[in-house]
Formats: sequence, C-alpha cells, structure tokens
Amino acid sequence: MELSKVTLEIFSKLEQKWLSHCETTRKTRVLSIDGGGTTGIVAGTALIHLEDQIRLKTGDPLARIVDFFDIIAGTGIGALLASMLAADDGSGRPLFTAREAVDLITRRNSELFKTGFSGVIRRRRRFSGKSMDKVLKEIFKRDDGNVLTLKDTCKPLLVPCFDLKSSAPFVFSRADASESPSFNFDLWKVCHATSATPSLFKPFSLTSVDGKTSCSAIDGGLVMNNPTAAAVTHVLHNKRDFPSVNGVEDLLVLSLGNGITSGSCGRKLRHNGECSTSSVVDIVLDGVSETVDQMLGNAFCWNRTDYVRIQANGLLSEGVVGPRMEEEVLKERGVESLPFGGKRLLTETNGQRIESFMHRLVASGKTSLPPSPCKKSSVSPLANGR
Repeated sequence: MELSKVTLEIFSKLEQKWLSHCETTRKTRVLSIDGGGTTGIVAGTALIHLEDQIRLKTGDPLARIVDFFDIIAGTGIGALLASMLAADDGSGRPLFTAREAVDLITRRNSELFKTGFSGVIRRRRRFSGKSMDKVLKEIFKRDDGNVLTLKDTCKPLLVPCFDLKSSAPFVFSRADASESPSFNFDLWKVCHATSATPSLFKPFSLTSVDGKTSCSAIDGGLVMNNPTAAAVTHVLHNKRDFPSVNGVEDLLVLSLGNGITSGSCGRKLRHNGECSTSSVVDIVLDGVSETVDQMLGNAFCWNRTDYVRIQANGLLSEGVVGPRMEEEVLKERGVESLPFGGKRLLTETNGQRIESFMHRLVASGKTSLPPSPCKKSSVSPLANGR
C-alpha cells in the first residue's frame, strides 16, 4: 500500500512537470506566409514591422520573430521568407532577422528571378532555374560550409509543393525530417520546389538527403498558396510536438498575404471574354488564398482575435511600389472574412492589427519548444513515394 502511494506521488510529480513543460495555458502560435509574386513586399513589410515592435515591447534588440512562434509555414516567396527566418545558424539562433531577409531578397531579386527565353524562336519567357539555385545555395549555407536542411531550423517549418510523380500535394516538414532522413531535404531545394510556377519555371526534381525519396515539384501555390490551413491541420494532429493542442481554441494564428495578384477578374479577360494562361494562374492563386481565409474565418468565428489575416487588397493593381507601398500596406485598413461569405472593412489599419497581435505574442512569452530535433530517427526509412 505504501509502495502504491509512493508510485502515485512519483507519477503525479512527473505529470505536473510534463504539463508545466507543455504550458497548457498558453496558446500555440502559428505564422503563415502566402506565396504570390517575386518580391513578397506585403508579407515582408508586415514581418519587419512585427519584429521591430517585438523589440520595442520587450526591450531586447536581439529578439527575433521565431522566438514567439511555435511553427512557421510558407509557400513560394513566402516559403523563402519563412525558411530564412527559421534557418539555424548553428547555435540555435536564426541566421537572418526579418529586415535582413527582406533586404537580401530585394537586393538579389533580379538573380533569384532572372528572366530568359526558351523555345525554338525563343519567344517564351522563363525564369532561370540555375540563377535561382545559385542564390538559394548561398543563402542556406553556413559560414562553416554546411548546407542547411529541413532539420536545421530553429522552429518547425512547413512548405508545400505539388508532386507531378504522385499527382498529389507534397508538404515538406521538419517533423517528417526529424523522423526519417528519407523526408529531410536541403532547404535551398525546398524553396526552389515550392516556387516552380509551371508557366515560368521548369518542374524541379529533388531527392531527400539519403536519396530514398524523390519529387518532381511545381509551385505549391497552385494547391496551397495560403498554407495556413495546412499549418493548423499539422498542429492539431501532431501530438508529439504539440501535445497541448486539442482544437482551434488553443491556437493563435497570424496569416500574411502577399497582395491580390489578379486584381479585378474582369480586367484579366481578353476582348473575346477569355482568360490568358497567366491570368488563370493568378486567379487560381488568389482563389486558393481567399478560400483558405474564408475557411479559417469560419473556424475562428467565436474567437476572431485568435486569427489575424494581413492582406493588402488592391494595392498591387494600383501600381504602388517601393517604400511608398510599404507605408501603404501598414496604413491600409484591415479586411476580415465574414462567416457566410464576403468581407468587411475594419476600423484598424494593418499596422495596428500587427501591433495588437504582437502584444498577445509578447504577453505569452518566448516559446519553449526545442530549437531543433533532439532525438535520433525512431523509424525505419520510408519507401519512395511515402
């Protein structure tokens, strides 16, 4: 009997320690960054403003965005931003600040998206995959010469693409990479895979670090331009990394758009009422993003402050560029999806909404998740094709 009491006491203390580690009272914080375009100016502006405000609030000049999020997801140019924010410098700290990441993308944009021409008479415009690869390899290579992989991130990372071999979406994740080298990929390859828009890039073939899983990838934006739903679903079902999450009421989500690419659908129509291929792609990207926003708006309809979507509606179609656009992104009034369709204009600006969200992040404290996978693979390598 005495032994049973001792055993019960021991297990009670272990349970309390486990629950304390999981911080069940704190919401799990999700950051999602859309694809779309080649500059990421909208999301980039939001990220810089968020990180600046975090530093002002905490008084810590070295504070980073990843310190206050539990998982980051991104598609296309959003995946490049997400990967740069999450990439581990070898000491458990991110390689780039938000401003450094955005400035580097801006400075080397012409190399990342270098235009060339293909076809017999070379009239078809394409971006150079070789030029993009060169820049991406430089970005995701540490000073010690090590090439970063999905496992080399400060926080869990999700990046979608579409695999032509299986005709299905393929989501790169640190969770899978930590379980098996068959799902661990070089970060530069992941960023190229999710950015390979069919009309602008050739499909990108890549293999895992152990060579056992391969993928023929095209742009993740065609299926998950807004990866927020994928990130939320991942957190809800990944009990190993997020044991305290039981539903959306346990989440705090920031979703960053990258501006409306298609503007008015009517303006994309030719004189005969048909759409060009590029116009169809733009409409698909916008449609996917807005549909996911609508779904998440419905899921969080009873706790709207837990889901914040930052989007610069209409700015790109108005031709606003450069520093002026950065100002307009923050000054523009926010827009929120309604439960039964449509949107409503809010009184708060995007900048104010980011600041309000920042206060909740800082109040929750820094995340307690381990900076990188700390256990060896516990499963056998999976067969090609999952």
